[in-house]
Amino acid sequence: MERRFQNFSIVQICDSGQCFRMEPRGGHTWQLVAKDRYLEVAQEGDKCCFSCEEEEFSGFWEEYFDLKRDYGSCIDRINPGDRYLTQAAEFGSGIRILRQDLWEMIVSFLISQQNNIGRIRRCIRNLCEQYGERKQNFRGEVYYAFPKPEVLAELPEEALKECNLGYRSRYVVRTARAVCDGKTDLEKIAVLPYKKAKEELLQLFGVGDKVADCICLFALHHLEAFPVDTHIRQALELHYKRGFPARRYRGVQGILQQYIFYYELKGKVVSSEL
Repeated sequence: MERRFQNFSIVQICDSGQCFRMEPRGGHTWQLVAKDRYLEVAQEGDKCCFSCEEEEFSGFWEEYFDLKRDYGSCIDRINPGDRYLTQAAEFGSGIRILRQDLWEMIVSFLISQQNNIGRIRRCIRNLCEQYGERKQNFRGEVYYAFPKPEVLAELPEEALKECNLGYRSRYVVRTARAVCDGKTDLEKIAVLPYKKAKEELLQLFGVGDKVADCICLFALHHLEAFPVDTHIRQALELHYKRGFPARRYRGVQGILQQYIFYYELKGKVVSSEL
């Protein structure tokens, strides 16, 4: 099915560090797996072709890509005197905050610690291929669903080192056990407001402030979450010596964080090539 969207770029979303199961397929087409669903998206300009029927698109993918939100209005809120943020938003204007599965995001951002995007993707690919349910897409190609907590909870704490998780193996296995034992209630966390949800997530083994905020933003869609990693910290120190004006941008801080992150990650590379 075909649709046209403003402020939507599958390339920028893929490279924005929020989703690790999305990758280019060739030409103008990208493929992704969300939970146990497979999708291909072909994009040229604002024209997007999704490899699904209208019912699946409106029932799942439209919400997943947050396509009903007017991201242009978020960009319009930026202080015109803030040249850095204006440039960052212009550079990454096609990014949208995905509504991803809570369990998948907990595991993904536990793995993300002291890691880069390429290695995170490889670790998650290894994890899914080893412990996820085998599926077939519409082309007859094999892909794998994300492993369920019940599967990972049965493993020895060091087992996931075989998937290149290293010390993070015990983080993932202990968290899976906490979910299966009922110590961590994902359904409860999913409906909590931002601060309460973050408090609950911080109780998980291996989850710190940045990881909790990433989960809140990319799984629970708490747009007031503002994860601070090395890239963001450097940008804040350079451009916001008095602190980021979070009050001005209340309710969309997470969207602006993604513009800054993407600009720091990709914008400088583009500038150096010019």
